[in-house]
Amino acid sequence: MKTVRDFREHLNALGIDLPCDDTILTGADSPFTKPLSRLVINGKTPGNCIAVQPMEGWDGTSTGGVTDEMRRRWRRFGESGAKLICGGEAMAVRPDGRANPNQLIADEANRAGLAELVSILRRAHVERYGAVDDLVIGFQITHSGRFCRPNDKQRWEPRVAFRHPILDAKFQVHSDSQVFSDDELEELGRCFVRAARIAWKAGADFVDIKHCHGYLLHELLGAHTRPGRYGGSFENRTRMLGEIVEGIRADGNPIGLGVRLSLFDLAPYRPDPARSAPGKLGPGIPEEFSHCLPYDYGFGMNPRNPVEIELAEAARFVELAGRLGIKVLNTTAGSPYYTPHLQRPAAYPPSDGYQPACDPLIDVARQIQAVRQIRAQAPEGMVMIGSGYTYLQEYLPHTAQAVLRRGWADAIGLGRMALSCPNFLHEAAARGAVDARTVCRTFSDCTTAPRNGLISGCYPLDKYYTARPEFARLKEIKRAIGA
Repeated sequence: MKTVRDFREHLNALGIDLPCDDTILTGADSPFTKPLSRLVINGKTPGNCIAVQPMEGWDGTSTGGVTDEMRRRWRRFGESGAKLICGGEAMAVRPDGRANPNQLIADEANRAGLAELVSILRRAHVERYGAVDDLVIGFQITHSGRFCRPNDKQRWEPRVAFRHPILDAKFQVHSDSQVFSDDELEELGRCFVRAARIAWKAGADFVDIKHCHGYLLHELLGAHTRPGRYGGSFENRTRMLGEIVEGIRADGNPIGLGVRLSLFDLAPYRPDPARSAPGKLGPGIPEEFSHCLPYDYGFGMNPRNPVEIELAEAARFVELAGRLGIKVLNTTAGSPYYTPHLQRPAAYPPSDGYQPACDPLIDVARQIQAVRQIRAQAPEGMVMIGSGYTYLQEYLPHTAQAVLRRGWADAIGLGRMALSCPNFLHEAAARGAVDARTVCRTFSDCTTAPRNGLISGCYPLDKYYTARPEFARLKEIKRAIGA
């Protein structure tokens, strides 16, 4: 699509309600450059409406420590021009909660390394932009739950909130002993409290308590069938968040609070076997779920038809988060493990995914419209960050700008795009244009590589990774699956 008009006509042909401005505004006229005035954390207000999303690294040490690859990534985050760093890395609160053996761990042994990452980011930012008094940095803290692989990149070691009739087999949950007990969850909550203390000591302004993508706290939100203190009612399914927040404050920790939330999800998807071929994944279709109705195994979906979005509980969660003092609500959807088309709309699938279930623009619009709906109900003092924009490519600034001007979101978060071109939105607001050579084309290499045991990064566009030996191995892997 050569022009904004072409793009807008394509949206209309798909029946998609997605705003798109004709031009990218620059300087003081750009909504990207406006201070995020609704938010004050640690005495600071972010100086613009650009955020860097938290991403899971696969390139730390075996003890969850910092490496040169991480130092380089955090320096690039500092150079991005974003004034809100929403996690940078997803950090496990204890070793067994890692999604891979090289994920960062927010513990005392790694505190100095985490402080170094903060220092690198701030130094890079001040060198390029002159000041950091309007730069707000968060750490995302998490337990991977169903997706734990703490010791071997190829071996699942899941701990779950409840038994799932579809996902258990895929992620090797074979016994009730793999379900956390109430007492174990209570102890795990204390691990989140300790991780928040490490974050504060390392220089973070806030912690993002991860409730998304099928990881443990997100899975708890769908624990309708779980007995005991943490399952069944909405109050029980959100209990752990309240206990973590209460514990952080009882610890005397003044750190700011955020949550990344999957606003909606659907039943798991798989490649359509009728349209798959050797070396070629089929498009995504829902797993058979008729035997699971009503579908009491998720959050943000219609239990009578779990391929329909339902946002009523997401709205309740946001209201609860406001009462708990959550200041940053970073939105997303689905899971990269079983509904990747919802979470990361893309033209090309990761190696364990499927071809797009529909035009990816439909999934971009789903996220934007869900945020619009929930944002209208957000409590005063809470900011809502929109996600899922990268597939828009050249037209990302046009659409994101229109979203901010309409008040559908408070800030725009970039993940994959920040790997290929960290300063993408900052430069767009400065120049009124984008450099097509640096635009993420959603090849999903940043997912396919770590899913196959390689380090994470942007292999197609970042020369640092293109020059590595893993680049040739990744090409072989993609050729084998037809991605």
